[in-house]
Amino acid sequence: MAGLHFVGISGSLRRQSTNTGLLRAAQKALPEGATMEIVDLSDIPFFNSDNPDKPASVQRVFAQLAKADALVFACPEYNYSIAPALKNIIDWASREPNNALLAGKAAAIVGAGGGMGTSRAQYHLRQVCVYIDVHPLNKPEFFANAFAGGFDANGDLTDPQLQKMLADQMAALARWATQLKA
Repeated sequence: MAGLHFVGISGSLRRQSTNTGLLRAAQKALPEGATMEIVDLSDIPFFNSDNPDKPASVQRVFAQLAKADALVFACPEYNYSIAPALKNIIDWASREPNNALLAGKAAAIVGAGGGMGTSRAQYHLRQVCVYIDVHPLNKPEFFANAFAGGFDANGDLTDPQLQKMLADQMAALARWATQLKA
């Protein structure tokens, strides 16, 4: 597991997002030897294939993705589906030659939202992963109710049981990424 580098991508642009809070908690819960950086999507323009230019913000994220051994998607649920910011960066990255920034990488999916967490959006994201050739971890899954008291006012995860589940998922992701790289 030593030397693994994860890149966390939150589909939420809110400063106090519980989904981005899950990524911060995941950073603290990584197995020994793994690191993770969180991508900032706040300045990423909408993908438009009529414009071949890649703005500096997109190039910055591409550089982060290029270094990733695995991805951690924090997947909010908007209208039963994937948040636009998350889908947008996937669309940008998937257009690189040979899908080199995404193809073959291991991924974990986490999410915090209403009633069922973000289960519907996560299943949609898994469908997208098939096309972009990203290999999501099947188990353990991670769904959290953002409104059940497990997060503080800043969106940070405070529930010990959820923290343990997240740590277990990060350990499983490290094993999965190592297996895929072999």
